Amino acid sequence: MKVIGLIGGMSWESSVEYYRVMNEEVKRRLGGLHSARIHMVSVDFATIRSHMLVDDWQGAGEKLAEAARTLEQSGADVIVIGTNTMHMVAPQVAEAVSIPVLHIADATADAVKKTGAENVGLLGTIFTMERDFYRGRLAENGITSIVPPKADRELVDRVIFDELCKGSFLDASRQEYIRIINDLAEKGAQSVILGCTEIGLLVRPEDTAVPVLDTCRIHAIKAVDMVLEVV
Repeated sequence: MKVIGLIGGMSWESSVEYYRVMNEEVKRRLGGLHSARIHMVSVDFATIRSHMLVDDWQGAGEKLAEAARTLEQSGADVIVIGTNTMHMVAPQVAEAVSIPVLHIADATADAVKKTGAENVGLLGTIFTMERDFYRGRLAENGITSIVPPKADRELVDRVIFDELCKGSFLDASRQEYIRIINDLAEKGAQSVILGCTEIGLLVRPEDTAVPVLDTCRIHAIKAVDMVLEVV
């Protein structure tokens, strides 16, 4: 088994989920007392967020690149950035190391293709919903993404940073997310990507009639595929 290098802490709530899913998946496949070989560097999310708020992606990228180099030096075989939004700097991180960086949008696109969907809803931070680093990656895979209107995008983003990243999972926010997911389905979304690694902690598959894709789980399982050399 090869080693997963996880850049975590963005937020640590979802990093815990990455760790759990990776270990459960390895145990499911290998049985017995097997668990995943994981090296993790957990960054201070407040520092990363301060870069995001002033659009300093270069500065944020430098911190994640440093974390990636540390993981490579520790013996990691693949880098996993445990967040959707920070894939904005995935190219910068990839340039800093000689081992592969598993892009979350590519893993998610593979999962979408397996469902046969071509039109998907996308929830996430403002950056994920509005900028091209994510939606463009989906488009390259033949997938059209539909995002909520501006007011709902702002609501989704606020809940992520003011609640979910602080470990607060409120039923009122869950109901708002379900409303938005249903609206996306009415606009033609065949499934909805939970494009923030904390959203899967708030909205579960059984909460909605339309299928939802938990990017944290998808990303974590794809990493296990890589370290167990599944083609």
